[in-house]
Amino acid sequence: MNKPHKSDATSSHPAAAGQYTPLKLDEDALRKAATANLDDGAVTPGYGPWREDIIKLLNDALATELVCVLRYKRHYFTAQGMESPAIADELLVHANEEAAHADLIAERIVQLGGSPDFRPSSLQERSHADYDESSDLRDMLHANLVAERIAVESYRQMVELIGDKDPTTRRMLEGILADEEEHADEISDWLQR
Repeated sequence: MNKPHKSDATSSHPAAAGQYTPLKLDEDALRKAATANLDDGAVTPGYGPWREDIIKLLNDALATELVCVLRYKRHYFTAQGMESPAIADELLVHANEEAAHADLIAERIVQLGGSPDFRPSSLQERSHADYDESSDLRDMLHANLVAERIAVESYRQMVELIGDKDPTTRRMLEGILADEEEHADEISDWLQR
């Protein structure tokens, strides 16, 4: 068995070609960021100038989730027809999942040093999705599908806008986006029955 020459093993390594820069943290910058503005909790200067913009995006998403909870709850309690019990049960599941999204978003707003905006008087104007008072089951499903598609697009845009400016918020939004896509698929399936 022939062993490779040491020069053979290292010649393909980026360091051998002068292309290698070690991944190393800037210890001075770490200390500086960690000790500046301690009252800001987890928010370090690395969040840059976008923190307030992200909080605004999140407060609008919070309003959307809360309006969706209200719409789903209304539809859960008022759905009628032969298929309504099974669909109503799923609408309640969606309402609870939207409420969980709202909780995640509110918690993240606080982590970023903001204040979650739960004011009932402005929910509808800040929400991307509409409330709906349909009485027909098919109309309810249609309104919920439109709202879910709005949520999908708004979360997709937020993920794109935030990018690497706030990885924690981006990952949270990506998880919520996946749930909203699942909701839209389920509702679309019900409408095709």
